[in-house]
Amino acid sequence: MNKNETIMDLNVNPQEKGASSKRVNIISIKMVKEGSLLYSNRNINSPDDAADLLSPFLQDSDREMLVVCCLDSKNQPTLINIASIGTLNSSLVHPREVFKAAILGNAASVIIAHNHPSGDPSPSSEDINITTRLKEAGKIIGIDVLDHVIIGFSNHVSLKERGVI
Repeated sequence: MNKNETIMDLNVNPQEKGASSKRVNIISIKMVKEGSLLYSNRNINSPDDAADLLSPFLQDSDREMLVVCCLDSKNQPTLINIASIGTLNSSLVHPREVFKAAILGNAASVIIAHNHPSGDPSPSSEDINITTRLKEAGKIIGIDVLDHVIIGFSNHVSLKERGVI
């Protein structure tokens, strides 16, 4: 490819086409802004700050939802993404879904939060396991997981404060 060609100019020579050829899609990826909110604190400095920001996304849901709050290098929230919507008592969480928005949004770190529709924010063994897995995945890609906050009806639990992170 020379400097005058674009990626769209690339094409397989017709004589090279054969049984072993495969067409590969050329795509672009972008984030789509769905809205915004005004956050009174500029930085997230505690689990209480994270819960204040993220509870409105989770509190009234009848299913488990997991959201990712992406932060810049000063711990200022830059975007919030709903990474998973599950069932009454479980949510399928995979690191690639959690970190997708963080990578696209150039996040320095993330705070993860999810709700327990039962209202009891006590962490399950699955909550602890996925937090450990996400922390490890974040290390590999260079995006720190600062906390995982579980939101209940009137209170929340920080897995960082519990020593999981």
